[in-house]
Amino acid sequence: MKKLFFRISAGIGLVGCLVPVLSAEPRNATMTPSLAGRIQQIAGWLPAQPIGFGQPITNRAAWDVSVRGHPELKEIIARAVKMASQPLPAQPDELFLEFSKNGNRARCQKVSSTRRERIVVLTLAECLENQGRFIAPLEHTVAALCAERTWVLPAHDGQLENFNGKKVDIDLGSSTLGVELATAAYLLGDQLSPTTRQLIRDNLERRIFAPYRAAINGTGKDFWWMRTHNNWNAVCLNGVTGAALAAIPSPAERAWYVALAEQNIGAYLSGGFTSDGYCVEGLGYWNYGFSNFVVLAENIRESTGGKLDILAQPMAAQPALFGMRAEVINGVYTTIADCHPGETPSNILMNYLCRRLGLETARWQDAHLTGGLYQQAAMAFLPSELPSLHTGNHLAEFPWRTWFAESSVLICRPGMGAKIPFAVAIKGGNNGVNHGHEDVGSFSVVVGKNMVICDPGGEVYTKRTFSPRRFDSQVLNSFGHAVPVVGGQLQSSGAASRAVVLRTDFTEAADTLELDLHHAYSVPTLQTLQRTFIYQRGDQPSLTVRDEVKFSQPDSFETTLVTWGTVREAGPNTLEITDGDSTVHVAIATQGRVFHWRQETIHEDVQTKRNPTRIGIRLDEKITAGIVSLRLTPLKKMTFFHSIPNCR
Repeated sequence: MKKLFFRISAGIGLVGCLVPVLSAEPRNATMTPSLAGRIQQIAGWLPAQPIGFGQPITNRAAWDVSVRGHPELKEIIARAVKMASQPLPAQPDELFLEFSKNGNRARCQKVSSTRRERIVVLTLAECLENQGRFIAPLEHTVAALCAERTWVLPAHDGQLENFNGKKVDIDLGSSTLGVELATAAYLLGDQLSPTTRQLIRDNLERRIFAPYRAAINGTGKDFWWMRTHNNWNAVCLNGVTGAALAAIPSPAERAWYVALAEQNIGAYLSGGFTSDGYCVEGLGYWNYGFSNFVVLAENIRESTGGKLDILAQPMAAQPALFGMRAEVINGVYTTIADCHPGETPSNILMNYLCRRLGLETARWQDAHLTGGLYQQAAMAFLPSELPSLHTGNHLAEFPWRTWFAESSVLICRPGMGAKIPFAVAIKGGNNGVNHGHEDVGSFSVVVGKNMVICDPGGEVYTKRTFSPRRFDSQVLNSFGHAVPVVGGQLQSSGAASRAVVLRTDFTEAADTLELDLHHAYSVPTLQTLQRTFIYQRGDQPSLTVRDEVKFSQPDSFETTLVTWGTVREAGPNTLEITDGDSTVHVAIATQGRVFHWRQETIHEDVQTKRNPTRIGIRLDEKITAGIVSLRLTPLKKMTFFHSIPNCR
């Protein structure tokens, strides 16, 4: 198939107000003696004229033949018709100011997202249809967005310095909007009025290019995301670089942006992931951050005629596999960290990665476009010929398990030919990672397609979520996770609150993981807390969670389960927990000590329709030493089982 789309939200080739001299020594990148030479080399690879994302509307062969026959793109026209018939949602100052006043970020972001989505939908619909009926509502939207005080999101402007015009930051919102507007102008060209194109040009220069150049050259504010170890690095670099590749006339100046991206993107790969590819921010942020990394990489690869491919660097290989390796079973994925339960990898992203990595693509064929249309259209309609990356068989552990040793995260699956779909996810790690929770030693249990014992994922973001009061949330602190309460204390925050792997034993029959958890608790009397997980495969699968605790003097101990389902006492020392058509039987052993259990709803604003239920299993008397074990088994056999594909 002829390539129609590729570069996410690239640009217009209209920006002319460029600073005369660009420093070859960015203060935010790790400087190498050859950077100036690298810029010159990249400039020689770039085309004489900037090229935007996709084909201009004037290339009717591309639009009419290659794209218009795809039903998922035809849906965009219906969405555009509906949008054009409705007024643009207002975004008054009072709405933006809500976050600084009361911490609510959701209302303004919802309106802002609706306004910005119109740029993408109306542009693509006009390119598909080519009748001119979406130009007027698009130009009205462009004018409204360019009249906003700031493109920075309220949650990223807590002191209102952008809102009040004291500075111009580049954040997730502004970098994304910049490339979306640039792409609209590139694709539509002269279909847009000179006034609209000039407006876009002026705003790109003022809100994106000028502050970026100033930050790099040391004459303006330093943007922390240029070297940060999280999704901001990939998202903002992708936005700024993509816009530069499509909008800046000079190949040398475009090459300057590419060289900086090549240097700075390593911060995302080295800090957002452990060396074995585990994404500490969770699956949702892998979808977001790594999608932007991939689009940045492919954008640069295409623009340089294949001469520069940052996805081919070794440190990108393991992160590329995270989406596949994070599956527990049956399309249910880990919900560790600030995750939205039910999140799955992007089919379009996975299809692209599997093609590059030599993996089966059949499972990832659905190219339905939802949100982020420029990016998704680009990934969906890439040419069939893509260069392969040799990474070795990093999926050889399937279908038995995934073991992220550096983060001590283990996913145990039933293996080949299993009839009972019973699988678990176990988290060691530490409580000091970005978007992380206080959850050292927690676990989830999936039966069939239901996460019966769950990690509840993240909360609905507010000002508190990213403040010193983050762990006041009972869904983010250890109260909302299946971990012990020791001496009446929840887990501590920070990287020092960690699990130490004492032993692993992985076989086709069973997987054993033993963790030392005592570092996670600031309890003076605590001497030992070892949690051992034993996952048993076969016709009678089970998970045993065994806690051995010792105190210097008698203290209290409680273990915990968390579920979205219902709980009932099924007999002495026995609970049954049911979610949907799946039930887990829990046998409780306390060495004969008396205990009581109680359930309570976790009342936080969560990402799911049901609030999670916490099941606390507490010994009645304080102890100096003891063992508490939970043995979890599926109540009945189930016949459906999804086998995770191996390499080709």
